[in-house]
Amino acid sequence: MFGLSRRKEKKNIELPFLCWQCEMSAPNGCGTHGEEKGVCGKTGTKARLQDLITYGLRGLAAYREHARELADLDNPEDRKRLLEIDDVIGESLYFTLTNVNFNFDEHIQQLMKIGQAGVKVMDLLSDLHVRALGLPQPTEVPQNRAEKAKGILVSGHNLLMLKKLLQRIEERGLSDKIYVYTHSEMLPAHAYPELKKYKNLKGNIGKAWFDQTEIFAKWKGTIVVNTNCIVPPEKSSKVNEYIDRLYTYKVVGVEGAKKIENDNFDPLIDHTLQLPDIEGFESNEKVKTGHHYLTVLDYYGEKILKAIKEGKLKRIWVIAGCDAPGRARNYFRELALAVPKDHLIITSSCGKFRFNDVDFGFIPGTDIPRYIDLGQCNDSNGAVHLAFTVAKALGIEDVNKLPVSIALMWMEQKAILILLALLSLSIKDIYIGPRAPQFLNEDIYNFLKETFNLKVISGDIYKDFGQELAA
Repeated sequence: MFGLSRRKEKKNIELPFLCWQCEMSAPNGCGTHGEEKGVCGKTGTKARLQDLITYGLRGLAAYREHARELADLDNPEDRKRLLEIDDVIGESLYFTLTNVNFNFDEHIQQLMKIGQAGVKVMDLLSDLHVRALGLPQPTEVPQNRAEKAKGILVSGHNLLMLKKLLQRIEERGLSDKIYVYTHSEMLPAHAYPELKKYKNLKGNIGKAWFDQTEIFAKWKGTIVVNTNCIVPPEKSSKVNEYIDRLYTYKVVGVEGAKKIENDNFDPLIDHTLQLPDIEGFESNEKVKTGHHYLTVLDYYGEKILKAIKEGKLKRIWVIAGCDAPGRARNYFRELALAVPKDHLIITSSCGKFRFNDVDFGFIPGTDIPRYIDLGQCNDSNGAVHLAFTVAKALGIEDVNKLPVSIALMWMEQKAILILLALLSLSIKDIYIGPRAPQFLNEDIYNFLKETFNLKVISGDIYKDFGQELAA
C-alpha cells in the first residue's frame, strides 16, 4: 500500500528510506543498502517524518507567499500574523537539521505545529483576499465559451496578479479588445467584486491543471501561469505548440516561456494584440462558484441550522482536494453523484472539476443549494469554520459528532498542509486517496489511523461510505 516499506516487513524491497543530508551518510545515502537506520541512528520512520515536515512546509510557504503579497506591513496585526507563520517555518526547518531530534512524539508535535500554522495562514489569506477584493458572491460562470476577440488565459491561484493585469488592460483603453479568461484554480476569481467589475473578465476555460496541454494548445491567445502547476516540455511535446505564447509569473518558470518581470504586463498585452482572435470555444456550459464561508453563513447560516433541526438536511459531505490525471479519481465524482438528495456537498480546490458540471439542485423543502464551492485550495479553511459554527450553534462540543463525511483527494504539498491543518484541529474519520502517500510507512500510517482514524479510500464508494449513502 505504501510503496517503499521497511525492509523487515517487505524483504524484497531494499530501500526503507533515503537520507544523504550529512557527510556521515553511507555511500549513495543511508537506506540504499537496506539499512533500517542511518549512521547517525535516525530510523526510516524518523526520516519519513522529516520528509513530511518539509512537504508540509512547502504548502505553508506557498500560502504564506500569497498572503505576503496582500499584507500591509505597516499594519501591526498583519505583521504579527505573518511572523507567527514565519516562526513555525524557521523552527520546523531547524527541526530537520542533522542530529537534532530522534523523538517520534516530538516529530508529531512539530507536524501539528505546522498544521496549526496552516490554519492560521489560510485564515490570513482568506481575510486578505476579502479585504483586497471584496467578499465573494455566488456566481454562475460561463464555461468553455470564448468570444471572438483577443484573449489571455490565466491559470494558477494568484488573484492579485489577475487584478493587476485587468487594471493595466483598462489603463491602456483595451478592455473592449482583450478579453481575459480563467483556468483551473483561478475559477473563483469571478466571484470577487473587485474582479467582477472588470467587464472583460469573461469566463472559465478548461478544468483542473493537468488538462493544460490540451487547452493551451487549442487556445490561440497568450497564456499566463502564475502559480503551480505547470507542465514542462520534457513532460509533453504539446507544450511546444504554445510555449512561444506562454508567460510565467514570479516563482513559476519553464524553459522557453517568457517571464513577467516587475509586474510589467505590457509585453504580454502587446503580444496578445498580435495574435488571432480566439475561436473554437463555443460551449453553453456554466459552473457555479463564490461560496466563501462568510457568504455561506450570511446567505444560508440560519437556514442550514433550521434544516438540520427539522431533519431536512441530514448530512454534510466535504468532497474536495487536489485533482490529478487518472481514472481512480472518478471515485470522487461517483461519490458526489451518489450522495442522497437531503445531503449537502461542500467542495474546494481543483478537485471540484471532477463533478462541478453537475446541477445538484437544492435540498428538498429548502432553497439551500446541494453544492457549495468554497473556492481555491486555500479556501478549505471555510469548511472548518462552517463545521465549528454549526457545532457551536447546535450545542455540540466535539465537532466530530456532527453528521459530516470527508473524502479528500491529494496530489502535492498544499494538500498535505491542508490535511495537517485538519489533524491539528483533531478532525477525525477522514478518507484520503486515491492512494496513500508513498512517503508514509506502516508505523506512521498506523499512528494516524489509531489517533485520527485516517483511512485510505478503497476505490469502492459503498465499501467506504455505504452506511452514510444509504441513510
